[in-house]
Amino acid sequence: MIRTFCGATVKAVGTARPIKEVRRLHSSYDVAVVGGGIVGLATVRELILRHPTLSFILLEKEKELAVHQSGHNSGVIHSGIYYTPGSLKARLCVRGATLAYEYCDKKGLPYKKCGKLIVATEQEEIPRLQALYERGMKNNVRDLSIVDAEGIREREPYCRGIMALDSPYTGIVDWRMVALRQAGSTEGLKYPIAIRDKKGREVRCRFVLTCGGLHSDRLSQISGCSSEPRIVPFRGDYLVLKPEKHYLVNGNIYPVPDPRFPFLGVHFTPRMDGSVWLGPNAVLAFKREGYKVYDFNVRDFADALSFRGLQRLVMKNIVYGMGEMYRGIFIGAQVKILQKYIPELSRSDVLRGPAGVRAQALDRDGNLVDDFVFDGGVGEVGSRVLHVRNAPSPAATSSLAIAEMVADEVEKRFDL
Repeated sequence: MIRTFCGATVKAVGTARPIKEVRRLHSSYDVAVVGGGIVGLATVRELILRHPTLSFILLEKEKELAVHQSGHNSGVIHSGIYYTPGSLKARLCVRGATLAYEYCDKKGLPYKKCGKLIVATEQEEIPRLQALYERGMKNNVRDLSIVDAEGIREREPYCRGIMALDSPYTGIVDWRMVALRQAGSTEGLKYPIAIRDKKGREVRCRFVLTCGGLHSDRLSQISGCSSEPRIVPFRGDYLVLKPEKHYLVNGNIYPVPDPRFPFLGVHFTPRMDGSVWLGPNAVLAFKREGYKVYDFNVRDFADALSFRGLQRLVMKNIVYGMGEMYRGIFIGAQVKILQKYIPELSRSDVLRGPAGVRAQALDRDGNLVDDFVFDGGVGEVGSRVLHVRNAPSPAATSSLAIAEMVADEVEKRFDL
């Protein structure tokens, strides 16, 4: 059994309100999962499938589910090309994509397997493109191939490049819709830990699993865990192609990634609603949940600036960072980069679009933490808490596979 209780977290933030009409909210559960994003929802679904006799409750501080990273992303179902062969990230992405398509088919959720081109526009990019192809093949990415300039034009007539990696298994989906379906299809699914909201309503449970996303480091510290890795929010601002412009015919167009920042780089992404997003850039967000340029939170901003890891990251990449800020302010500068791939694109063809915030985990040396991090508390209560401190991109694509891994960890630590 699962119940959803919104507004309550281990720090008692917000106003409680159940997502669904529940006549009675029990006060005691076997496992409480904190964090109503797609990773938390997929994980509690997997646990219910494995342990139908246990009771679960999902706790979320917002009034609705999946409103942050799960609802502010590119909407891409990634195929697993970029990641180091044999790494956990690669395995979870490849399996996660397969599970995502299967889940959408089973539940009748719409998606488009529109494909993706990773385009090289300069000769110096070709060795990196070929290395990506070899990496993708080692990761067992489906139907991967290299195409020449003519092949690029056949797939995307407006796109120009000298060589590209064609990934037809890449798709698009509304990840928030997927998350909400997981929340709505889980029916049938000694309490020493108490979690209360501001109104004093209490839930007691034997174990707690946190999937806190943008607040994962703060949730971890509550139970006595280390303050690192620290979450530093980076906002990505998208442009939107005007509806009357039809430069994107089939699927996604991506650049050959910069090895220093593989998650950065402008791209063209079709959306399930028919729109096309361009971008994004990546700049420091002044608020962990700040989706607008002027969103500001004193605590979030001070935490980020005072962290030595961010200071070192900035000093090592100050020129690159200034360029990202410049392109975020001046749309023409962003369009100039996009014109490398579609020369016909002009400044008048685009509008400012939505933004997303990435929960980027950093260590104190300024290194991006690019793999999964689990942490456990200390003491009688803390030892009953498991934190998913970092679930790096593409967490939405990998969510169902991540859920399997997290459920394995929960079973091992809590002896379910």
